[in-house]
Amino acid sequence: MSRTPSRASPAPLSGAGSQLQPQSQRRPPRAADGASIAGVAEQAGVSVATVSRVLNGHENVRAATRDKVLAAIDASGYRVNELARNLRTAESRLLLTMVPDFGNPFYAEIVRGIDSVARQHGYFMLLCDTGADPGRERSYFDMLRRRRADGAICLDPATIQQALGEASQALPWVACCEFDPEMGVPYVGIDNYRAAGDAVRHLLARGHRRIGLINSDVDYLYARQRQQGYLDAMRDAGIAPDPHWRMNLNSLDYAAGASAAARLMQRPDAPSAIFAVSDTLAIGVIHGLRSVGKRVPADVAVAGFDDISLAAQIDPPLTTIAQPMRELGETAARLLLQRLANPQANVPGVLLPHRLVIRGSA
Repeated sequence: MSRTPSRASPAPLSGAGSQLQPQSQRRPPRAADGASIAGVAEQAGVSVATVSRVLNGHENVRAATRDKVLAAIDASGYRVNELARNLRTAESRLLLTMVPDFGNPFYAEIVRGIDSVARQHGYFMLLCDTGADPGRERSYFDMLRRRRADGAICLDPATIQQALGEASQALPWVACCEFDPEMGVPYVGIDNYRAAGDAVRHLLARGHRRIGLINSDVDYLYARQRQQGYLDAMRDAGIAPDPHWRMNLNSLDYAAGASAAARLMQRPDAPSAIFAVSDTLAIGVIHGLRSVGKRVPADVAVAGFDDISLAAQIDPPLTTIAQPMRELGETAARLLLQRLANPQANVPGVLLPHRLVIRGSA
């Protein structure tokens, strides 16, 4: 640290450019890269206090104003000293997103929604690949306990969430897609039971009576709910579904769907329609049917679930249940931010609407 020379012993000056500026002419403090918060405020046409509220993720800033401030920050190159701010506030400004399978494109749009809301409120998002492993998820929850992250959004199976529930209920986290309402943790998802029933009723309306179900691992709550939706829709139509028409898989990838469809077609009473509980499985089903000489939908109709971007691009385009993936992520992030803003508040669970999208496969 340098000291200001005393009045009694002024430091020698040399050159015209070395004269000291009066206090009133000195520039406002600047960040290390040269941009000042006052300059950002001036460029955006707002007060310094408004810039500060945007940087700290406060809710009471209009969206248009927030956009102007963020644009001015980008244009000026201003960067917040995150370390200094975190030491003052005991916040990391970091949100964890725990995903069980990076390879499933269903999660990509959800993560984009989470990241969008997080950034709007001054948070960073860390994407965590748990592989649906309780041990790995526990290590991420430990980051919350040690205050290395402010909150978490968990997309892991409900069984894993329940296993960690007693130890983690006091921590700031939100369940997304997979949730157990009895756990007392804020959640966002859809009505999987009703959505599966809608898909099956569509196939029934097309005249199909032998409808197969290619399902995920029943450790997933959504898999159990979609299976029950399938069973009840069939029974409501007066059909006792053959257990041999149902398959539970421990993978949601394309190859698993293709292999399952080929096996179903080996049966003498093979289904004339197949409902798969994810689009990745359903796309695999279409390839598997072709591999054994079946045409879609002329020989076998196929319906999926999720409406990933690829669903509309395959041949034939996939009939499916559309989940509001981006909105699921955005809502999960907002619920988490509500919980962080007021840890004592009763943050509700949210069910978002689904849609049946009818295309060429069924």
